[in-house]
Amino acid sequence: MRVVVALGGNALVRRGEIPDAGPQRENVVRAVRSLAPLAEKHELIITHGNGPQVGVLSLESVNDPNLTRPYPLDTIGAETQGMIGYWMLQALQNALPGRQVMAMINQTLVSAVDPAFGDPSKFVGQVYERDEADKLAAEYGWTVRQDGELWRRVVPSPRPQRVIETRLIRELVRLGTVVVCAGGGGIPVFRNDVGRLEGVEAVIDKDLTASVLAESMDADALLILTDVPHVMRNFGTPEQEAITHTTPHELRDEDFPAGSMGPKAEAAASFVERTGDMAAIGLLDQCVEILAGTAGTIVTPNATWPLASTL
Repeated sequence: MRVVVALGGNALVRRGEIPDAGPQRENVVRAVRSLAPLAEKHELIITHGNGPQVGVLSLESVNDPNLTRPYPLDTIGAETQGMIGYWMLQALQNALPGRQVMAMINQTLVSAVDPAFGDPSKFVGQVYERDEADKLAAEYGWTVRQDGELWRRVVPSPRPQRVIETRLIRELVRLGTVVVCAGGGGIPVFRNDVGRLEGVEAVIDKDLTASVLAESMDADALLILTDVPHVMRNFGTPEQEAITHTTPHELRDEDFPAGSMGPKAEAAASFVERTGDMAAIGLLDQCVEILAGTAGTIVTPNATWPLASTL
């Protein structure tokens, strides 16, 4: 099977953690330990989040006295792709001796007139108390929003249309390579009035990019791995319950937060609608069980996973 994995940023920086390099690399090694059994049996393409890292590097950039102006978000996205891609490349090579592994810097095409540019919604960086968030917003011109009980910076998050390097990724997978790509949703780019690519100030949702990539790669399954075991109906209420098997239509009938579970649900539903294949949302360390249909929230056209018995 060909499997695309969207690895949540929680695999690198847990909520409330300071994103120091040492703990992040250790978290990557743990993540790869869970993913290695999938790579041993299936064609594997891995994407990953970068929200905490973008926030840290962006803050460093605005505070660097040697810069006449801060690095733009597309450039910082490229930096984080290289950094996290290196950690994942090395961890996968150590976990899968003899297997070819490639970590790529990717661009993702977006529309220059996407309405998201006028409505920042993508959380990046660490969380703050309200007073500190307001102070940073005033100092750096940020937009901040509430994320749970705390506050974070938000930036534009246009909808991904295509990973520019899709053909190259497909060829690498055909040759048996485990590919790490489209980190942080990919570097956001658009085509200008003469058809050339230009970067743009944004951070793309990595789950939505993974869905687009999985479709273009003819993947059999899309796994969105995060820090919760299931998608929850009526989350945070006395009526809360786990959703184990569902359809795109049923998933879209639920009301999920736009800054967290909403994009994951949309990514899973879109992939299943367009391909008729399986998507799932669940815990990283249960990825093997999720693919088998025995853990996580399984999304299929008819709320079953008929291929599970063949794995």
